[in-house]
Amino acid sequence: MSEEKHHHFFHHHKKDEEQPTGEYGYSETATAEVVTTGEDEHEKYKKEEKEHKHKQHLGVAGATGAGAFALYEKHEVKKDPEHAHRHKITEEVAAAGAVGAGGYAFHEHHEKKDHKDAEEASGEKKHHHLFG
Repeated sequence: MSEEKHHHFFHHHKKDEEQPTGEYGYSETATAEVVTTGEDEHEKYKKEEKEHKHKQHLGVAGATGAGAFALYEKHEVKKDPEHAHRHKITEEVAAAGAVGAGGYAFHEHHEKKDHKDAEEASGEKKHHHLFG
């Protein structure tokens, strides 16, 4: 086999074919360069901080809901002794979900703090708080 053929999943280029070029030897694709300013960085930090705060609140809400359901199932164990084993298992699953959601909220709280510290360290925002 004198001519090797390469088969790729996404791109198929032949070595002998030239790429089409414009009148002056350039292709007709254009590139744009985006320059960011300090204001854009500040807005980016604020947006990320807001996202983490929102996720933290979702984690707290999930932990609260799962904890309430676990307490309800604990009550059902006493109220419905015929199905006590089923309610006990459901209670434990709900308690585990509450712990997981609480851990997620804790994680997002620290992510929010990390983004806030990174923004203050970059010198873009300086606050002098009276308490904290």
